[in-house]
Amino acid sequence: MAPRGGRKKENHMQEYVLCCGSTADLTAERLRERNIEYIPFHFSLDGKEYTDDLGKSISYPEFYAAMARGAMTRTSQTNTDEFLQAFTPWLEEGRDVVYVSLSSGISGTYNAALLAARTLKEKFPQRNVYIVDSLGASSGYGLLMEELADLRDNGMDAEELARRAEQMRLFVHHWFFSTDLTYYVRGGRISRAMGWFGTVLRICPLLNMDNLGRLIPRRKVRTKPRVIQEIARTMCEHAQGGTAYSGRCYISHADCLQDALAVREQVEERIPALRGKVQIFDIGTTIGAHTGPGTVALFFLGDERRD
Repeated sequence: MAPRGGRKKENHMQEYVLCCGSTADLTAERLRERNIEYIPFHFSLDGKEYTDDLGKSISYPEFYAAMARGAMTRTSQTNTDEFLQAFTPWLEEGRDVVYVSLSSGISGTYNAALLAARTLKEKFPQRNVYIVDSLGASSGYGLLMEELADLRDNGMDAEELARRAEQMRLFVHHWFFSTDLTYYVRGGRISRAMGWFGTVLRICPLLNMDNLGRLIPRRKVRTKPRVIQEIARTMCEHAQGGTAYSGRCYISHADCLQDALAVREQVEERIPALRGKVQIFDIGTTIGAHTGPGTVALFFLGDERRD
């Protein structure tokens, strides 16, 4: 099981900032409630530049509708200068920073944040900026942030929290399927041959994130109803405690709420002791620019990801 607990410390939330990227795919309200800061990515839609500000500049339905009409998308990661601008005011306030990045298996953000932290150490030698690679994405990355926020709220200090994040990250499972493979082929996530056969034969590949934080096709499942059953069965196989799992479970989706609701129904029927209802979030614009509409992802705490 993923390690838990930690030593307590007073005024921990004032002493350091817990921070992630916009690609954690939690709502702005949820991040505020949990006192988690975020630093945005950027994307373009048919050449128009946007900040990934969690659906404020352009709503998720508008974004996915534009993609369905054929709009071209590009994304750009948070760069080192943006990290310097974000971290500096917190350090000037006398607070340390724990920044958890999008997986290095799909983005260079981790390295950009590391470079910023090293630069700032020279200017603020008494302060610490801890950079952790989540090896995750979307609301699985968000689930990790919520687990870390729990530990912080229970008094864990910044150094131990960063260490615990590295210990916990591979226990967060990320499973995905899509009913539209166009964007996975375009981004090189799956082969053109698999994309063609998938479309013709109505195959919905089941993918997950491996231990290096890369998106890997695992199984070929024919038809959407069957892959919905399979993703729920997979959770029962890997969740901590199996069908007795009592932790968090999150789903994110790219403009396919009914499919997400169908997965939630299957999960809640099979695993009745969950920590509250399965929470459903939108796949945001940065991740969604690569998945396109039609993707559903399921996240939970499970056995360690080893490959």
